[in-house]
Amino acid sequence: MLLDPQGRSFSYLRLSITDLCNYRCNYCLPDGFKCDHKAHYLSLDEIAALVQSFARHGITKVRITGGEPALRRDVSEIIKLIKNTPGIEKVAMTTNGYQLSRNIKNWHAAGLDAINISCDSLDPRMMQAIIGRNNLDAILQGIDDAISIGIKQVKVNTVLLKQFNYQQLNQLIDWAKSKPLTLRFIELMQTGDNKDYFNANHVSADEVGKSLILEGWVESLRAKNAGPAREFAHPSALGKIGFIAPYSKDFCNTCNRLRVSSQGKLHLCLFGDTGYELRPFMNSDDPAILDNAISQFLTHKADSHFLHQGYSGATSDLAMLGG
Repeated sequence: MLLDPQGRSFSYLRLSITDLCNYRCNYCLPDGFKCDHKAHYLSLDEIAALVQSFARHGITKVRITGGEPALRRDVSEIIKLIKNTPGIEKVAMTTNGYQLSRNIKNWHAAGLDAINISCDSLDPRMMQAIIGRNNLDAILQGIDDAISIGIKQVKVNTVLLKQFNYQQLNQLIDWAKSKPLTLRFIELMQTGDNKDYFNANHVSADEVGKSLILEGWVESLRAKNAGPAREFAHPSALGKIGFIAPYSKDFCNTCNRLRVSSQGKLHLCLFGDTGYELRPFMNSDDPAILDNAISQFLTHKADSHFLHQGYSGATSDLAMLGG
């Protein structure tokens, strides 16, 4: 079991397989993807070595992230590889919905257990304003397809934005009531390049949680390897509502997740100062070398992030680590 200096244990790995993204979401990449490094993404062999090592450390859940993971042609192979790793119980993916209907059957057949799909509005014009394209119908069809083919957990991620979709909050909640999915409202986070945008659009996710309780929603117990979202159920609703509130008090106390970038760096926090190179330890014939390196790097994990002080570390945009 991986333990940090605060005694927190880790069962959840977020693995980025590319930092490339084909969308221009105004809260993440408003000017589009800009390549400032050589694209030397993790190979299948490297992914296998990493996941096996983390599994030996007690990781049971792996989430595949990007950028946009669907831009890699070998996504199904990656899913299958991770799913077949001893110790891994759950394989999930986060996607912007690009060609979701076309790919979801293959991903499911490869072993995908859960999927999170970004959808920031049910209004095509609002979607155009937020993500830079009008493909709402394709995203909604992909969500329905994921549900119909039997993906165990389908979640929809919506970033709360005061000047954009916040006024549509009730419409989104009503939609989720009629669908067997979880709609998760994500609090906008400040990064290195969005200070003015953040100040104009930040909405407290804690306030959303309080309003849900007033409307009869009841908080669900968190699974051991679940992410940071708080989820709520309602007796008259088919779906659930969740929210992720990184600015809430004690948000980091229950941290159970680590991140590896598409370049093979271990990030102890989404808003940390640095990533620790794992590639030099992957090529040894002795797996214990990589295992020991991961354990040693974890001793540097800080108590919490410093978002409340306006410091987002080395994170320039959320696409670089998949959020």
